[in-house]
Amino acid sequence: MQIRFAVPADPTYPGRVAAALSSVRLRKYGYIGAVLAAVGAIGFAVSRGFAWGDRVVALCTALVVAGLLSMLYSPWVRLRARRRSSRYAVEGAYDINDDNIMMRSGSESGGIAWDGVAQVRDTPEFWIVYVGRMPATVIPRNLMSAEDAQTLRAFMAERGLLPRR
Repeated sequence: MQIRFAVPADPTYPGRVAAALSSVRLRKYGYIGAVLAAVGAIGFAVSRGFAWGDRVVALCTALVVAGLLSMLYSPWVRLRARRRSSRYAVEGAYDINDDNIMMRSGSESGGIAWDGVAQVRDTPEFWIVYVGRMPATVIPRNLMSAEDAQTLRAFMAERGLLPRR
């Protein structure tokens, strides 16, 4: 397998990459926020029926507010990442073969050996490549040909990194 494709100097591309990588790590804040907000709302509802209910209203309010802020944390971080990363729009390229993924961006380059890849997650725009438990890079499917994307998908599925279709 030998797949090569270019990454144009698109100002929105680095932001999309940053959003994809951060969404994986920030998803837990949304879950925690939903639980906190639900506990606070249930606390409000239950406290109305008891004489001591007025004492826990402040706690319930704090739980709901903390939950909402926690749920808003992930979109806020993604928005900031998109704004900051738009300054880093440079041309780049990928060179993917049976041994590794080589990436070049501007004057810098780096690579990841397939032997070090623990898993690959599928998103609508990217394959997110994990080394250990951390997302290491993304592979943009929309920048490669459909044939190359199918070949790479089959290769990753064969290695057990992606589920087979």
